[in-house]
Amino acid sequence: MAELVKVVVDAMGGDNAPVEPIKGAVEAVKERTDIQVILTGRQQVIEKELAKYPDYPKDRIRIVDASEVIETAEPPVYAIRKKKDSSIVVGLNMVKKQEADAFVSSGSTGAVLVGGQVIVGRSKGVERPPLAPLIPTKDGVALLIDCGANVDARPSHLVQFAKMGSIYMEHVVGVKNPRVAIVNNGAEEEKGNALVKETFPLLKECQGINFIGSIEARDIPAGYADVIVCEAFVGNVILKLYEGVGATLIKKIKEGMMSSLRSKIGALLVKPALKETLKTFDASEHGGAPLLGLKGLVVKTHGSAVAVEIKNAIYQCVQFKQQKINEKIAERLNEPAKQE
Repeated sequence: MAELVKVVVDAMGGDNAPVEPIKGAVEAVKERTDIQVILTGRQQVIEKELAKYPDYPKDRIRIVDASEVIETAEPPVYAIRKKKDSSIVVGLNMVKKQEADAFVSSGSTGAVLVGGQVIVGRSKGVERPPLAPLIPTKDGVALLIDCGANVDARPSHLVQFAKMGSIYMEHVVGVKNPRVAIVNNGAEEEKGNALVKETFPLLKECQGINFIGSIEARDIPAGYADVIVCEAFVGNVILKLYEGVGATLIKKIKEGMMSSLRSKIGALLVKPALKETLKTFDASEHGGAPLLGLKGLVVKTHGSAVAVEIKNAIYQCVQFKQQKINEKIAERLNEPAKQE
């Protein structure tokens, strides 16, 4: 039997807690035998919700009581310090103490980011841990790094993001020699703001990554690169626009299909193929965004995440653990510089 990967799920975090996190956890342990889920949060609330599922393997879901909840609007640093018995802090401490392999939360992004760095801690050599979601493209997925953790990044941070992103794409997603590009307002090397202009030559000279140059935002969905490097302000704008355009496009397609009798008949014919195509552009199919470069794995899902996203984030943790991504990142970032 495969070694159990222990994943803590914040049962109280997000807009749909505790219903969706618990449902995602139950689905995960029912579908795979190599997972144990630890639910953190108010025990009575979790037990009441779990009672709706009589047929899951009860030996692979357990509850760790946490009496407090960190709300989205709370200042992250204050919340992490004051709410020691919150579902987020309790879960992160389990990862720190190696009582669990990973932590998944749909709760306060700020609290998860601060807690990940303060409680779990950075790996040796990591300057700034980036938040890195997989985003859908024409050919599969790309890693957007950073999308929310480091708004004021330095060139050396972006170089590390490129290295970490390359490791993740190769060993978790299975992309050999992933193409790395930096987000820019043009394809020419001389374009960009001060950060991009300073980072570009560093990436160009960086050994061990497949740097292909600049990428404009319009080329990201076309799959021109596998690792999209940027600081968090730009990355978050790209991510939110991506999600907004996708949701609007799907809504308009549905409206168009229902606009007349002829379009409704056509909709019936194309529905199976269209459903399968649109599924590939559903962010929930790709799990959450890992905070790379920590001593343990922390994954942040959307605040509005439903069960399928939670379940896929749990699966993501298994792959991450089995491929020893933390160890590979630490090893890569601490390699001695090669002499020219």
